[in-house]
Amino acid sequence: MQIERSIYNFQFTIFNLQFLVEEPVTAKLNLVTGATGLLGSHLVEALVRRGERVRALVRPTSGDLRDTASLVRAVRGAEIVYHCAARVGDWAPRRVYQQEVIDATRQLLDVCSSEGVRRVLYVSSVTVYGHPGPESREQLTEESPLGQRLFWFWDRYCRSKIKAEAIARGHGTRATIVRPGWMYGPRDRNTLPRLILGLRSGRVMGLIGSGENLLNLIDASDVAEGAILAAHHAEAGGQAYNLCSEGEFTQREFLDTVTDFLGLPRRTRHMPFRFALWSGLFSEIIGRAIFLKRPPHVTRYGVSLFGRPCQFSIAKARTQLGWEPKVKGLDGVRRAIEWLQRQGVAGFAPATRASKALAKLAE
Repeated sequence: MQIERSIYNFQFTIFNLQFLVEEPVTAKLNLVTGATGLLGSHLVEALVRRGERVRALVRPTSGDLRDTASLVRAVRGAEIVYHCAARVGDWAPRRVYQQEVIDATRQLLDVCSSEGVRRVLYVSSVTVYGHPGPESREQLTEESPLGQRLFWFWDRYCRSKIKAEAIARGHGTRATIVRPGWMYGPRDRNTLPRLILGLRSGRVMGLIGSGENLLNLIDASDVAEGAILAAHHAEAGGQAYNLCSEGEFTQREFLDTVTDFLGLPRRTRHMPFRFALWSGLFSEIIGRAIFLKRPPHVTRYGVSLFGRPCQFSIAKARTQLGWEPKVKGLDGVRRAIEWLQRQGVAGFAPATRASKALAKLAE
């Protein structure tokens, strides 16, 4: 597919995709930061399919969000800016989150304001709500308090997102904020691959708690559609929207689907939620002490993400934006694993040129 090849062959920093669009060049211009990431790539694809021009700001050279000159060049002429780029995960040094999440967001918003951008859409995360405890059964709305029960000293990703949201809300651009749930889908090179590698190696040994908690996984293509709807809605300026599923499957069903696809035995062991949290804390302390560059296999962030029972309301996005997730059930999970299989990553055998051609014919 021409769009996907373009997304994954960036050799430069500011890239105009208008040559893929059959519309005249008078179509509105969109800037997407982080266009090679999971959400950014799906967003670019969706915009191009709508007949809109897309400019992508990517790293590693003059596409740095902290470089004012490259920001001005990228933003100039854009009508809508989608800010998807950010450090993800919870293991980088605090200064990295300060620079790549907080400072970069402030600088981008300043440039957007000076260049007269009509709408800025900031991609945050449902992690801004913090970690409601295992006894919590409430459905979190956009009005729920942020930063609940944050882990002392850590939780750098969550804290940085909360601060970046505050900057976006208080800025003169009246940015729209979207809070995606746990994203997956084709082009996921982080969350699902790590889980698969953990299952293959035996590091993921069982379920957290009963395993019956509902997961708020959401396909990246659905988040992209929600972001576009929010960016184009006249009344969405200064608003925040949860973009996630309503919990269509449990932790157990999700893990069973992945292990079945891999031909591995289903996990039947159970680890109490609080014990898993303490295990994560111990792993983090050891990891920090020996200066691990990658997160340990068990972290409190991961335990909370996978084992917590809380749900997120999408009523606001549904009512105001007309947004509804289209990828239902576990089919999207299987599709994401099949993509990893075709790419030959996460422990899958590298795909041959012939097998890739056959897979393309089957699509």
